[in-house]
Parts: sequence; C-alpha cells; structure tokens
Amino acid sequence: MAVTIYHNPRCSKSRQTLALLQEQGEDPKIVEYLKDTPDAATLEDFLKKLDMEPRELMRRKEAPYKELGLDDPGLSREALIAAMVEHPVLIERPIVVKGKKVALGRPPENVLEIL
Repeated sequence: MAVTIYHNPRCSKSRQTLALLQEQGEDPKIVEYLKDTPDAATLEDFLKKLDMEPRELMRRKEAPYKELGLDDPGLSREALIAAMVEHPVLIERPIVVKGKKVALGRPPENVLEIL
C-alpha cells in the first residue's frame, strides 16, 4: 500500500520522518504541501482520522495565525480549515498517509503506528 508524506523539506522533523519512512523500506510519494496544498475536504479527512480539532493541526506560532486572529474561539471549524488552505504554512507537518490511516510525524516515530 502506497505511503504519502505531506512534506516541507526545510523542516527538520519532516526530513527526519521522511528518512524514517525510507529506513522502513517505504518509497513514499512526497507532496510539498506549501506548493501543492491539500484542499479543505482533504484536511477535514485528515482531522477526522487523526481525531483532532483544526487548531491541533495548526502551527500556532506562525505569523498568519496571529495576524488573522485564528485564536478567536468563535471561529468555526470551516473557517479554521479554510485558513489552512489559504495559508498552508499554518499546517503542522509532516502528515503521513497510508491507506485509510493518517499520522502526524511529531515526533517522527508516530508514523510507525500506521506502517
């Protein structure tokens, strides 16, 4: 079964996760999500499979988080997901997908659970 990693080559955790996948004999499809951003439906699917709320999959220290007021508790799930689509730098990384399973590679060893 194919493995996909939503990857940022500038991120050390993302690079470590990619290396771990390769050490496990995987040849993952690499999606540089800053260039090829997942759509809202894909992010919603990831959130459901990760059993997370949108803010849990957001990089809250990134400038757009504060600039857009994304800490506002009144914002809907849809608004938060839309912000991640519009500003993919907000998406926590790396996300690894294998079949119907999804893992967040923070720490990288988390992905071993879905292989």
